[in-house]
Amino acid sequence: MPSFLTHRARVHDTSLPPRHRHSALRTCLTLFAPYGLRATYHHLTLSAAIPRNLEADPDALVRAVEELHEARVLWQARAEEYVARRRTEKRAGRRAVTDPRPWWLRGRWEGADRTWDEDPFRHPPLRLPEYVRRQNALLDGADLPGCPACGDEGPPEPRPTGHGREERCRGCAWVAVPCPCGQRHRFVPEIPYGWKQIWRRAHMGDDGLPNPYWPVSEAAARTTSA
Repeated sequence: MPSFLTHRARVHDTSLPPRHRHSALRTCLTLFAPYGLRATYHHLTLSAAIPRNLEADPDALVRAVEELHEARVLWQARAEEYVARRRTEKRAGRRAVTDPRPWWLRGRWEGADRTWDEDPFRHPPLRLPEYVRRQNALLDGADLPGCPACGDEGPPEPRPTGHGREERCRGCAWVAVPCPCGQRHRFVPEIPYGWKQIWRRAHMGDDGLPNPYWPVSEAAARTTSA
């Protein structure tokens, strides 16, 4: 398995072409991505201002991997504490996992990152270390205001499911009130997207700012090439 720290070092290596350093960042994301790979990458393109043309600001890749690394250090410390505690509990005969389970062990079906995988643009606006600290605090029983995922304190948004409705956070689409049927419904993105467009940062400009013409510009390009 590739090492996170090894690929983090490659992101920092200025002797490598920016595209290789960018690929190293992606490998880091396959090893740790609090919002899911696509949404975490999209978040980092915004928070680190990664331009569409990597040559315009290769240091943006360092800013991105360092934010990811800071969050990972917080997660690692907490995960090691959890493993040590579970080992002690098992020795004492308590093999059942305590509830709630740690946020990083929740299945895709029950985790908020399933929604962010379906719509990578609806992830929390929090920096990744802030998100990890928030999730750890909730795990400790802290009574934090607002949406558990992002802290948005506005009223949830009702969304029809076809035979009922669910209520989701207006900020990050976290499910506040599930559908009465008890099933988790797919979240349909408001902005049509393709992973290749996100990976190539079609939503960003060469100045590191969001592209104000996206996704209209992408749609026009597809129409022209058709």
